[in-house]
Amino acid sequence: MRKREVFGWAMFDFANQAYTLLIITVIFGDLFTRVIVGDGPDYRLGNLLWSIALAISYLLTLVAAPLAGSIMDATRTRKRFLMASWLLTVFTTATLYWVEPGLILLGMVLIVISNFGYAMGESFIASFLPDLGPPERLGWISGLGWALGYVGGLVATAFALGLLGDVSADNFERIRWVGPFAAAFFLVAAVPTFLFLRERGPHRNVAGRLQLSMGFRRVAKSLVTLRERPELRDLFVSIFFVMAGIYILISFTFIYGSQVIQWDESTRVAMFIVTQVTAAVGALGFGWLQDRIGAVRVYRFTLLFWTVAVLGIYLTPRLAEFLTGFLGRPVEAQQVFLFVGALAGLCLGSAQSAGRALVAMMVPVNEAGRWFGFWGLSGRAAAIFGLMGIGLLQLWLGLANAILFCLLLFFAALVASWRVRLPDRSGTGTPVVP
Repeated sequence: MRKREVFGWAMFDFANQAYTLLIITVIFGDLFTRVIVGDGPDYRLGNLLWSIALAISYLLTLVAAPLAGSIMDATRTRKRFLMASWLLTVFTTATLYWVEPGLILLGMVLIVISNFGYAMGESFIASFLPDLGPPERLGWISGLGWALGYVGGLVATAFALGLLGDVSADNFERIRWVGPFAAAFFLVAAVPTFLFLRERGPHRNVAGRLQLSMGFRRVAKSLVTLRERPELRDLFVSIFFVMAGIYILISFTFIYGSQVIQWDESTRVAMFIVTQVTAAVGALGFGWLQDRIGAVRVYRFTLLFWTVAVLGIYLTPRLAEFLTGFLGRPVEAQQVFLFVGALAGLCLGSAQSAGRALVAMMVPVNEAGRWFGFWGLSGRAAAIFGLMGIGLLQLWLGLANAILFCLLLFFAALVASWRVRLPDRSGTGTPVVP
């Protein structure tokens, strides 16, 4: 295992979490729905427009990720593609500063472009994973990346909340700096990635026109391979469903806390800290378990864990009422929601880490770019499906009831994983569930 290179690889996860948390989850998503759009008291239009912007960005990634992955494999230019996505995200995130109340279209366009760059970079950095160690260590390495990512998110958001304050119209002149702050953090923290991560194999000069046609041919070949390898196909289907649920919860947890639970500012900050810490613990702990009791088993267990977490989110007000009667003292819904958030955090780190490690274990190293392109495709198609689904369902049922959609998604992911097996390395030719 190449320790310096593993560190450089994991630092990209550390860096890009500033974008995910500050822009998508904690601050700008809430700012967009409640201040930029501002259709209170239920913010249904703002929620829908936020879902549409994210879904469009993921649609673009869905088309581009497998094609870019195939070109990267053929030309040995993964690092160049990664750098391009990084710089695109940094620039467009910084320009979110100029999105003011009422400038809804500008905000949506910048979110589409910046989130496209972020999502492409996530696929590109994942394609380096099979190079970083033997298969029996990839679970821990993947978990390390996710865990360091949550630490990075915790650091970035703690500083942002301390410096910028709360999300409100009265505080807009300060909170609008969230875009430049997230961009600067991503820019600086990702530098070790480009210093230490290596591009393996000689660069191949291929004309741009030929790169495109070659990429399409490789994507077509990959589709044939998926038909012949049902265990890999089923893994991508399972990842599709689990990521649909995860993208909903990442994008709407803090919106849900604000609109449904009606938490105060101290609980919002506490929720952020709790979920980041538990997600890091889940990624490291379950990553360690993957290398000892089996990646497939751990992956399935995390899906069961998710169903419990979603039920807890939905039942939070009822649980608060029950605990108030049972304990004989007031228990607020936001207190229960904080506990459920800790459970969800454990699921968040472990499920994403396990899925990424499974793909790395199941594909050839020299084809990692295109297969992690399909991993990205599964995730982004899931994001479109999940975010548009929750956006439309909350228009009909309200956000409190629409969150049950995630329960169906995680159950579908569990069912889809039933036939997933890792290739046999013992020479017997029999797939195994390690």
